[in-house]
Amino acid sequence: MSSDSSPAAQEPAAQEPDLPAKSVPPGLLALFVAFARMSLAGFGGVLVFARRAIVDQHRWMTAEEFNETFALCHFLPGPNIVNLSMVFGARLRGIAGGVAAFSGLLLPPTLIMTVLAALYVHFGELELLRRSLAGISCAAVGLLIAVVFRVMTPLLKKPDGVGLILMLAVFAAIGVLRLPLQAVLLVAIPLSVAVTYVLRRKVAA
Repeated sequence: MSSDSSPAAQEPAAQEPDLPAKSVPPGLLALFVAFARMSLAGFGGVLVFARRAIVDQHRWMTAEEFNETFALCHFLPGPNIVNLSMVFGARLRGIAGGVAAFSGLLLPPTLIMTVLAALYVHFGELELLRRSLAGISCAAVGLLIAVVFRVMTPLLKKPDGVGLILMLAVFAAIGVLRLPLQAVLLVAIPLSVAVTYVLRRKVAA
């Protein structure tokens, strides 16, 4: 009797390591508050704070899942982080979740920017303010570079030489050769999907 019951008793314990990666989906209020905090902390860009909150702090997604979701949002029209809030919220809590995340992302900074815009109309010519904005722009560039390296980390950890070649090719086409973004995407997306499909079929075989 004890030998039959021991595997059953050990089975839940064996599944416990998978639980933290698939935490309980947050409620609507939690989504709103989380994205509101991201937007209020995101001076120079929200993406780095969004990744930190979603992947590292709340563990609502793995790094790979975040990259895949962000890649999808990157190819949709509109600001990437706004698309991410809608897709992420809808993935966890349906349409209502998308609206909650979207509202949390945009409502607080919209209110703040409305007040700051009114102040800028009156004090925008001050030399001190101009120098402050120049310093903030440098910090924004640093944040962007930091998030690029964080997003690249899962790609660099995996021995995916073809993926790195495609990434460098797209960077060279857009950043160096200045080719039209739409034309590059029309070639890069089908090519990357086809390469991934072929490689996964080889692994499965």
